[in-house]
Amino acid sequence: MAADASVRTAGPDDAPAVGRVQALVWQQAYDGVVPPQVHASFDPRAFESAWQDSLRTPPSGVYRLLVACAGDEVVGFASIGPSQDPDAGQTTGEISALGIHPGHRRQGHGSRLVNAAVDLLREAGAEHVATWCLVEHEDLREFLTGAGLVPDGAYRDRVVSPDGHTAREVRLVAALTDSPS
Repeated sequence: MAADASVRTAGPDDAPAVGRVQALVWQQAYDGVVPPQVHASFDPRAFESAWQDSLRTPPSGVYRLLVACAGDEVVGFASIGPSQDPDAGQTTGEISALGIHPGHRRQGHGSRLVNAAVDLLREAGAEHVATWCLVEHEDLREFLTGAGLVPDGAYRDRVVSPDGHTAREVRLVAALTDSPS
């Protein structure tokens, strides 16, 4: 499997596959976290449409969607861009979404995606990387800390439903330079 594993920048034709993977990942990740009506809205076609729009007319800057592949099959994705956090400096990049198809986990796809994301952010001038993780996702947090990110004490309560239901996330960060900041 490892010889057939790769990471590349996504194109508009990847949107259906990314939509399918994201729907599966979000359904699993948010099960019991969001109300049932929100959980039911995690539809591959909705995610596909959003990705097609952003891939056809990408924002300027370092925004990218990366896909992890097993052979020709898209099995994971990571989106990156500048951090939107008000307390982040101009040199902080963000992994804004990360997901691996449940049937393809623990095969190195997540590590390849994180490494590629960090490389692209570093090339764009980022000195730090940040990402957010649901409090309930201990496995993801363990993976991210194993990749060198650490909680910095920041958290946010993200509104996840029309009725104001929130889900708590914690921020994890890492320096991308060897110099102290």
